[in-house]
Formats: sequence, structure tokens, C-alpha cells
Amino acid sequence: MTRGIMLVKVSSKLTANFIKEVKNKEGVIDVYPVFGRFDAVVFIEGKNFSEMKNVVLNIIQTKGIRSTETFTEAI
Repeated sequence: MTRGIMLVKVSSKLTANFIKEVKNKEGVIDVYPVFGRFDAVVFIEGKNFSEMKNVVLNIIQTKGIRSTETFTEAI
């Protein structure tokens, strides 16, 4: 398995809805609201980098996202 982290900036009024919606998406291990430059941290996984790409593309379609930054484990 390949794992990663997405740091997400969300429109302030939509953060709670974003977390509820993303939590149930395929490939999402967990999601937390955070303080700082980003509004949420999403822990993701996939069988390989191609599947990770699909997980990320699915998440970024969620309403309210302003920007993301994604990190994958170096293996």
C-alpha cells in the first residue's frame, strides 16, 4: 500500500461539510480539522501511485476546496 497526506484549504463555512463528505470517500483513512495555514488534513492510501492519483482526484472534486497540497510516502 502507498500512503499519503493531503493538506486542504476549505472555504470557512464549508469545513464541517467537507470533513463529513470526504470521510466516506474510497481511499480515505481519516480526516481531521486543523488550525494554521490549512483547514483539514486527509490521510489517504492506495494500492499504488495510480490509485493514489484517483483518490486525490476524487477528493478535489469536493465542494468548498480552495487549494490542496499532497504528500506521499517515499518508498
